[in-house]
Amino acid sequence: MAVNKESYTKLADELKKGTVKLVAVSKTKPIEDVMALYRLGQRDFGENYVQEIQEKQKVLPADIQWHFIGHLQSNKVKYIAPFVHLIHGVDSLKLLTEINKQAAKFNRIINCLLQVHIADEETKFGFNETELQAAVSELPELNNVKITGLMGMASFTKDEVKLRAEFKYLKLLFNKYKAYNSVNCQMQILSMGMSGDYKIAIEEGSNMVRIGSLLFGTR
Repeated sequence: MAVNKESYTKLADELKKGTVKLVAVSKTKPIEDVMALYRLGQRDFGENYVQEIQEKQKVLPADIQWHFIGHLQSNKVKYIAPFVHLIHGVDSLKLLTEINKQAAKFNRIINCLLQVHIADEETKFGFNETELQAAVSELPELNNVKITGLMGMASFTKDEVKLRAEFKYLKLLFNKYKAYNSVNCQMQILSMGMSGDYKIAIEEGSNMVRIGSLLFGTR
């Protein structure tokens, strides 16, 4: 399925009014589909796989801001460290430490979101509250990363009450750590909401959404 230009334009206009950042999830999509959105003005694209984001970054326009939104393994960080704009799914102190190490090699500060486990599914990743506190307390030692916010993935359900509860919980944590300001921790981004639940997520405080199927169609 080709890019739905009408859906993109409508969604982009809707989000701009609420100052919500749109990350177009382009994983598994061909170069021509990414370029179709690029020509419409989209600059933030999200990828799940290290090899794919590397390949696309090499051939697509240099002003694209690449978001890594998948589960990142520590041994793969070095491949995206030279160019990645924002890593969404930082779910362990080990991973954060490795990002810091690789960023230093390129004299970069890499922006990161700490992923919080808010869903019921065990298959989803993220810090719990205790682990989140421990990770934030370690930040002063890491000079080449900057925590710019939190990210969470809600349960895969159509139960609006459940979705709202999970998003509200993440917003409470975001508000708590937003008050914790340091050189390498300035929380401004609350990334929650995808194609199926982004409207609820925005109502509950999200200012960044990751949208794929509404723009590119289902895989």
